[in-house]
Amino acid sequence: MKDKYKPIDCGIYDHFEMNAILKKKIYFEYLDENQNIQTISSIIKTLKTQNKEEFMILENGLEIRLDKIKKWKVLS
Repeated sequence: MKDKYKPIDCGIYDHFEMNAILKKKIYFEYLDENQNIQTISSIIKTLKTQNKEEFMILENGLEIRLDKIKKWKVLS
C-alpha cells in the first residue's frame, strides 16, 4: 500500500522551483519505494502535481515525490 503524501513547506517547493529555472545541479538524498535511502546529483527538469502529490522530474527522467526527499544541497 502506498503511503499518504505529506505536503512540503511552500518555501521548500519555491526553492526547488527556482533551482529548476536556474538549472542548478543539486545533490539529493531521498527514500525510494522500499524506504531505502538513495542519493543522486542532478538538475531538476520540472515539478508536477499528480493526484494531489508533488513530484520533481530530474533531467534523467527519474521522478521523486517531494515528501520523500530527506536532504538536498545546491552544487552549482
